[in-house]
Amino acid sequence: MKCLQVPLVLGVLDWSHIPNVEIDYRLRDKPTNVRAFAQICRSDTALFLRMYAYEEEIRAEETGKNGIPCNDSCLEFFFSPHSDENRYFNIEINPNGCMYLGIGTNVHDLIRLVFEEDEQQERIFMIETERSDRYWCVTYQIPYSFIRQFFPRFTSDAGTQIRANFYKCADLSNKPHHLTWNPIYAKKPGAFHTPEEFGLLEFI
Repeated sequence: MKCLQVPLVLGVLDWSHIPNVEIDYRLRDKPTNVRAFAQICRSDTALFLRMYAYEEEIRAEETGKNGIPCNDSCLEFFFSPHSDENRYFNIEINPNGCMYLGIGTNVHDLIRLVFEEDEQQERIFMIETERSDRYWCVTYQIPYSFIRQFFPRFTSDAGTQIRANFYKCADLSNKPHHLTWNPIYAKKPGAFHTPEEFGLLEFI
């Protein structure tokens, strides 16, 4: 199991000072030139994520709160706020900022969380994307107040451990791929949704 420390940032966030991990374990696809990376840190009130990818063909068709971002070039973060529980959040975002936000214990009982107001999701997560010909990036936050609506026991103190995985996929791309940070040995469809194979994140 891979482990990653999640540093506390006070003041201005400078991503150049945050550890960077590669999402490089390939599940079941033919090799591609796609490379993807993730960074995560925390403040007193939220988790902050930055994920980015280099790929020859960036697919970005899905939009809106009902879009399916994993059909496109997509960067994903799944995490279980309680390390002793398999229930997890599923966050998927494409280059348009189209977000899938779900909660469940596996791919079969996953529930999509949809906000009443179109701008509420943007206001809570503050999603920002950037893109060039062969590069794209997404940054966003996950407020602790949002996490605690579903996981009231969640704490954000130093020493807190959560289980998580970072993913890169593009289901309908001309070169489909499924990459993970922590290795997943189940090659079946829906293998991303295996919380028992998440890695470990430790707050420092």
